[in-house]
Amino acid sequence: MSFVPNGLARAAVRFKPAGFVGTFVALAMAALIVSACGILLETGLRASVPAERYAGAPVVAAADQAAHFKTGSGEDREDSPEPVPDRARLDNSLVAKAGSVPGARTAVADLTFPVKHGATALTAHNWGSTAFTGEKLSAGRAPGAGDVVLSDAAKARVGERVTLTTAEGPRDFRVSGLTKDASGADTAQGAAPTAWLSDPDAVRLSGHPNRIDAIAVLPKDGVSDATLKSQVAKALGDKAEVHTGDGRGAVENSRLAYAKELLAGLGGSFGGVATMVAVFTAAGTVALSVGQRAREFALLRAIGTTPRQVRRTIATEALIVAPLAGVLGCLPGVALASWWFGQLKDKGAIPEAVDLSVSYLPFLVATGTAVLTALFAGYMSARRPSRIKPGQALTEASVERTQVGWIRTPLGVGAVVGGIIFARFAATSTGDDAANAALGVVMLFMLAVALLGPLVARGCAALFGLPLRGAGASASLAAANSRSNSRRMASAITPIVLAMAFSSTLVFMHTSETHVTEKQQREGITADHIVTSDGGFGPDAVREAGESSGAAVGLIKTSVLMPKGSGGDRWLESVPTQGVTGTVADLTKVQDLKVKTGELALGKGQIAVDAMLAESAHLKTGDRVEVRLPDGTKARPKITATYERGLGLSQATFPAADLKRHMTSALDAEIWTKGGTAAALKSLGTVKDRDGYTTAASVDREVNAWGNRVMAAVLGGFAAVAAANTLVMTILDRRRELGTLRLIGSTRRQVMRMVRWEALLVTCAGVIIGTGIALATLVPMMKGLTGEGPYIPPLLYAAFAGSAVLLGLVATAMPARAALRSSA
Repeated sequence: MSFVPNGLARAAVRFKPAGFVGTFVALAMAALIVSACGILLETGLRASVPAERYAGAPVVAAADQAAHFKTGSGEDREDSPEPVPDRARLDNSLVAKAGSVPGARTAVADLTFPVKHGATALTAHNWGSTAFTGEKLSAGRAPGAGDVVLSDAAKARVGERVTLTTAEGPRDFRVSGLTKDASGADTAQGAAPTAWLSDPDAVRLSGHPNRIDAIAVLPKDGVSDATLKSQVAKALGDKAEVHTGDGRGAVENSRLAYAKELLAGLGGSFGGVATMVAVFTAAGTVALSVGQRAREFALLRAIGTTPRQVRRTIATEALIVAPLAGVLGCLPGVALASWWFGQLKDKGAIPEAVDLSVSYLPFLVATGTAVLTALFAGYMSARRPSRIKPGQALTEASVERTQVGWIRTPLGVGAVVGGIIFARFAATSTGDDAANAALGVVMLFMLAVALLGPLVARGCAALFGLPLRGAGASASLAAANSRSNSRRMASAITPIVLAMAFSSTLVFMHTSETHVTEKQQREGITADHIVTSDGGFGPDAVREAGESSGAAVGLIKTSVLMPKGSGGDRWLESVPTQGVTGTVADLTKVQDLKVKTGELALGKGQIAVDAMLAESAHLKTGDRVEVRLPDGTKARPKITATYERGLGLSQATFPAADLKRHMTSALDAEIWTKGGTAAALKSLGTVKDRDGYTTAASVDREVNAWGNRVMAAVLGGFAAVAAANTLVMTILDRRRELGTLRLIGSTRRQVMRMVRWEALLVTCAGVIIGTGIALATLVPMMKGLTGEGPYIPPLLYAAFAGSAVLLGLVATAMPARAALRSSA
């Protein structure tokens, strides 16, 4: 079939542009979604940050910052890397090996860890790192054993004795010097205080002895970065990764890996779903446009036009409209991606130094998607009008065809059966298995609605038509119209179902999780006071808190990586974790985890986990689970208990000692107490009561849920525009029908009332079906993730449903009035 433009297609677009407006809008919206998601995906793949701390070190060696979980064997062996929650480190012995390679002038260890001076948090480094960072002494000398150099912001004097709280406890140091920055100026007033220890002291007191963050390798004169990198990589082998250029920035900024994963997930996973929805909706609009011109194609067939010519005309129209729609749709796509990216930056999910990557590739894909969608949908819609006999074509153009499609109907029934099977599987599964199956439920049921649209529309018209028959002539006529034009009604119902199903699923998934989390927090937090402090607490703080109250435990908050899934489909997933400093007896006084099986224990190599998490990972009390600690180190703790309030508290509970040596900050982040007074605890830090702590945690969850709301808005907004576009197209196509009603004596008010009743029928049917699909998705998903049913706020649901109804009324009333004016 040739796609060379012909005069008939050009004339149709030129002289009847209104007939292609709906198609143009749908294709442009599809290009908008595809281009925006493509830009985010490309940014995630290309994201980098320039080196700052390592700007003076041409070559940097660091540990692989991903934990690798390998499954299968032989050709089926798969590696699923996952960024480590904290920071993977190198053995200190590798410094000498890196410094001995040909071309290396020296190799310097680099360490960064927090310490405290009284209530002030400081960032500590080893003094050797100044060889590449450029700090200079403004007074005094470099630190030796038992010495410390402080930045001017610490407001100390040379010779003064200071006590620094480290991971190993309080240590006294003599201030041997003060620093100024690399330009020679004193540290700016108000800058964050910094402390430098001698290299041996830093390695010993960092909280992870004999482990370092990275190795900076400085070259001899005349040695290129590439040559030195090759030599260092050869010497260190698989024990380290060697970086130059912007790769050094990724070493010093651990958030980059998570930002890349987030952007790739938004652009890839969500982008895939959004693209399917966009293409699906755009294809339906193209098919509707072709179907509305059935009379035109029937006349062409009657005057001798061949089937090939009809198909070529439709394909040519697509080639004329789709490229322009795709290009113009990419412009707001850039704006959407830029806004989304900026919001993620503002919320701290993406480092400030990362820039949005915009190239021609997402635009090419978006435009190509629009063209292919238009061609495919147009070709499929043209099959019948191009092959049918001319006389039969004229007959079907006058009266809607009532026969079921022998291709669509079996496929639609198959989609319904598949959705039921997935829903049943999700209902009997837990965790991610349930969530993944539930996503299949919404997609399959949406596909079924599209394929079985005419049958669904007839059923809705028959059901809703019963009460309409007794609501007056206009309502009765609306019911009759809906029954006799089920295909037209189906094209209007589908995007409303789409908007309601996807938006409800995404938004109410968040409200359900939040509802369960808040409930578990209210019931699980039994502490009277929770103390927090910038930089954390030293080892003696928990003891001091316990002396002024009945019970006290220190908590560190981090994450560990735990295997999820079953069989060959397994992966590592980050699990919120708390490390406990104190006894089990004290922990049970400040937290009611609601133990389900086993007995809480906080001995070395022991762990308690959330019951839902254990079930989804196919674990039970007494099992050993292979986890990756915050720095990626493998461990196999024994599960001593499972509990039911992991969402509100933490999904894994370790003894703090098992975690601290694998974290950058080995200081307790919070102290929870039972008994005592807030006044007695004020000397330790900021004291919150139970309600104050719960409120703060809710704010954090609200920030994390922002992404879900944006995705719901993007999908729901697109589907809403598609629904309005479809409704406008169907009304404008009925100019002749509305004009005939006026000619036989119907008043303008009666016609408009009929149109409004039709809009109510369509939107109510779409809302009910969309709600049913959302519930079929949410019920098993929430049962698997939280153990409870979905929580749907009545006012929020009413806003969704009311918006859909209002959209339908507005999108039909305005073109109907215009059609009546033109036919008057």
